[in-house]
Amino acid sequence: QVQLVESGGGLVQAGESLRLSCAASGRTFTNYAMGWFRQAPGKEREFVAGISRSAGSTSYAESVKGRFTISRDNAKNTVYLQMNSLKPEDTAVYYCAARRIPILSTDYRSYDYWGQGTQVTVSS
Repeated sequence: QVQLVESGGGLVQAGESLRLSCAASGRTFTNYAMGWFRQAPGKEREFVAGISRSAGSTSYAESVKGRFTISRDNAKNTVYLQMNSLKPEDTAVYYCAARRIPILSTDYRSYDYWGQGTQVTVSS
């Protein structure tokens, strides 16, 4: 079992930045690939970024490429999402997820553990 707790969300203006953190506890953090997903009201949950367990591989949704960066600190059991040049369409609840199979995936159904989510609101 892995427990995930996100933090760092908030209300910002377009063009500003936020850094989300996801602290993991429980099983060995390095066993898991990690992902960030988001869900806006009335929309399906969508992949934002993923990272392999060694941080050797990363993947991004086209909509965030060049603006968002995913990273992990295995010594701190934490994964981060640095979000720059935020846009109103980035507004959503952001979720951190862990995948037992330690290969990153864009499919939310393949992730086994989820955090409670953190709200990100970007005003225009």
